[in-house]
Amino acid sequence: MAEPSSHKFGQELGKLIEDIVLNDILKPRLLQFVQSKNYYLDWQRTRQARSGKKVTWKDKYDNKHDLDFVIEVDGNDLQLGTPVAFIECAWRRYTKHSKNKAQEIQAAILPIIELHNLSAPFYGAVLAGEFTKPALDQLRNNGFAIIYISYQNVVAAFKKINLDIAFDETTPDITYTIASKKLADLSSSDIKKLGEALILVSKQEIDSFMDTLRNSLERYIAKIILIPLFGTKYEFKRIDDALIELNTLDINRPSGEFERFEVIVDYNNNDTIRATFQDKNSLAAFLRKLKS
Repeated sequence: MAEPSSHKFGQELGKLIEDIVLNDILKPRLLQFVQSKNYYLDWQRTRQARSGKKVTWKDKYDNKHDLDFVIEVDGNDLQLGTPVAFIECAWRRYTKHSKNKAQEIQAAILPIIELHNLSAPFYGAVLAGEFTKPALDQLRNNGFAIIYISYQNVVAAFKKINLDIAFDETTPDITYTIASKKLADLSSSDIKKLGEALILVSKQEIDSFMDTLRNSLERYIAKIILIPLFGTKYEFKRIDDALIELNTLDINRPSGEFERFEVIVDYNNNDTIRATFQDKNSLAAFLRKLKS
């Protein structure tokens, strides 16, 4: 069965926009940032430190996820560093697909963040097309920095090169076929103009995104709280038994053995790391890592 012209055009359009977003909008800014700060930027290409071209990281459940950009500390072409930023890009034409895509991005990134929580990484998404406000809010409420280029702005950018892409589900197949041919025939000059137009309409969001990334990676420690916990462990099967024991405890004269260290690290940008360590050596290693 032949592939519908609308589907083929949608795939081609999405690939073109994601390529422009990745290579013309985001990558140059990320490269400029990491080179000035001695970080390492990884994207989909050949790198000796990993196999294949994909940027693949595992989450806390040992699942693998392919990502668009990862920024590392102490990384280079030959070795993986500590990840401190994860960024995904996506295009969606219709709002009915936007919620699923937002959930997909969230499901991929957040478990990776949990695995690397001791470095409190930055995470963001660059979205283009039709994304509903609830889908965008869902990501923002979960800590994502967002660049959003609306479908209307994408359509306006294509008008700069005299190409109308304002199609919908009622558009005839022949229109999609003609548009697909025009997409395939775009010159490098046309693609450059598209990139410039998309940058122009999203400049404020791009600047805000980069400021958030910069603040996250350039943050400094405002306060470190160490809480050594000592005590006697009590276990109960009934709430009433726990309440009875609670009433007999003398909290003014505590006793018991060492249990663990609780650590709270507050940064100037309101990021916080909370961690638990069972011994001094592990805690000292963590603090030295924060210092480096």
